[in-house]
Amino acid sequence: MANHKSALKRAGQNERRRLRNKAVQTRVKNVVKDVRLAVAQNAENAIEQLNAAKSAIDKAAKKGVLHKKTASRKVSRLNRQVNARQA
Repeated sequence: MANHKSALKRAGQNERRRLRNKAVQTRVKNVVKDVRLAVAQNAENAIEQLNAAKSAIDKAAKKGVLHKKTASRKVSRLNRQVNARQA
């Protein structure tokens, strides 16, 4: 365990960030899963789900939870799936 006041503070900050990052990451996983389910079920709301996923993924990248290129790749792959189902 940390012995200095600054180390205690840093440990607390790290824990708060870990929990926040975990929540954001879980949200990203859930919206991606929603898009894939909508595509698989030929749902009409796949585009709406895609837009929600894009928003959540971009916010995660902005906060540093996801790397910028990882976010871009996820959005691109979801876009391809939705477009393939539309055609």
